[in-house]
Amino acid sequence: MIIKTILDTDLYKFTTSYAYIKLFPYAMGTFSFKDRDETEYTEGFLHALKSEIHNLTQVVLQKDELEYMFAHCRFLPRVYWEWLSSFRFDPEKVNVWLDEQRHLHIEVTDYLYKVTLYEVPLLAIVSEIRNQFFNHMPDKNMVLSRLEGKVDLSNRFQLPFSEFGTRRRFSFDVHDMVVNYLKKNASYCTGTSNCYFAMKYDMKPMGTHPHEWFMFHGAQFGYKHANYIALENWVKVYDGDLGTALSDTYTSDSFLSNISRKQAKLFDGVRCDSGNEYEFVDKLIMRYKELGIDPTTKTIIFSNALDFEKALHLFDYCRGKIRCSFGIGTNLTNDTGYTPSNIVMKLSRCKMTSSQEWRECVKLSDDMGKHMGSDAEVEACLYELRLKNAVASAD
Repeated sequence: MIIKTILDTDLYKFTTSYAYIKLFPYAMGTFSFKDRDETEYTEGFLHALKSEIHNLTQVVLQKDELEYMFAHCRFLPRVYWEWLSSFRFDPEKVNVWLDEQRHLHIEVTDYLYKVTLYEVPLLAIVSEIRNQFFNHMPDKNMVLSRLEGKVDLSNRFQLPFSEFGTRRRFSFDVHDMVVNYLKKNASYCTGTSNCYFAMKYDMKPMGTHPHEWFMFHGAQFGYKHANYIALENWVKVYDGDLGTALSDTYTSDSFLSNISRKQAKLFDGVRCDSGNEYEFVDKLIMRYKELGIDPTTKTIIFSNALDFEKALHLFDYCRGKIRCSFGIGTNLTNDTGYTPSNIVMKLSRCKMTSSQEWRECVKLSDDMGKHMGSDAEVEACLYELRLKNAVASAD
């Protein structure tokens, strides 16, 4: 059984789930899986995957877990954790199959406050079973040796980072080993996005909101105003808590032109998850200055496929200009000598009520070629946002 507790997921799944409950309790959505490597899977893999999906029915929030989360997440009310203790994953909601090219497909449809909870566990399961079926066997001494070098670099240069590696980890055991080492040795590790390991190792659970929050707003309210409305609604729910805004759902240029002075002042900073990070630093600082805000009071969280050497270069680039920290995932939890899987699961469609028609969701990236959605809807989004020089390459 790969997923043993519902807390073995990222914090922002719970914060987003509660936001849906509070503002959009009747909204529905579908999450769709994408393997960017177009891996060919076997029937044996599919059988093992379905078995693990069935095992999710046994995952429940325990009493001690409820008390821990309530005590450590003041921004989420006790009633949410009490509801979560009654929540059960439903394998009947998960449609999984191989196509003629033996590529894997997974779709999950339910109310958004429920379906958002499936994403991270399913990705972690796929990643771990994939490694099992390819007979990948990690050398734990090598993993720890590599990790030691990264932690030494962080400690030496006072480089702040948090662990963000649940969804594409090598395995639960490797993840556990990594977080255990970080807790004991990493002086500048600020926390982990994984709630279970935060509880186990007495670390701070980290996270705010995902791309899906903006994708939902884009589909329902239009792409031009999606960033603004999504941030306004986040403030309605959390009143200034969880104040790191994600910038690149519809390109960072669109985000920066859309963000208001009130939002820029209220949110603690911005997360950069794609594109040229150095250019983004300059653009964000310029935007803060345009709005009369001292950029040295704000923070950028970098989370775009980082390793520690790249993080250190960015750390130096930001010095004296703006605060920064780093969310590092795969480079921590899947640096085993094997090529990590390049898998994602994103909100692909949504509707405000069960009687409304489905509306397609898209995500534009600052990395061209990583747009998500049909060609037609990506083109429509680019046109609405007047991104004439962007390449409408759907992924």
